[in-house]
Amino acid sequence: MATLYPLEIHTPYRLFYSESVLAISLTLIDGEIAVYANHSSFTAPVIPCLLKIREKDGTWKIAFCAEGILEVGEKKTILISDDAEWPDEIDLERAQAAKDRAEKNLSGRTFKFEKKAATDALLRANMRLKAWESGKDRR
Repeated sequence: MATLYPLEIHTPYRLFYSESVLAISLTLIDGEIAVYANHSSFTAPVIPCLLKIREKDGTWKIAFCAEGILEVGEKKTILISDDAEWPDEIDLERAQAAKDRAEKNLSGRTFKFEKKAATDALLRANMRLKAWESGKDRR
């Protein structure tokens, strides 16, 4: 039998998720990672991504996760994120408008910090749209 471990996901607005899980998968600044029970402890920055949570029954839940910090510990894993949304919480028109705005900003910027901000906004918008798309068949 697979081992469960406690997972908590916090945003500034709410406790997004708090359950025992089989695994999670998300993207750190240096690539994707999957975390299972008894994973070695570490702390790392998270970039906007699709967060996949494998629940007790073996099914995967998908959510949008903004930038944040993941702390994998001996007793539990905690993700503190600027934002997290389930697919059915994402406003498609707002997400598409954010993507369009970010693309426009990216094309018109010359300074490195401006391009970085526009690239970050575009990544965030694209991940929100992917999360919305993943929940389409469940609506």
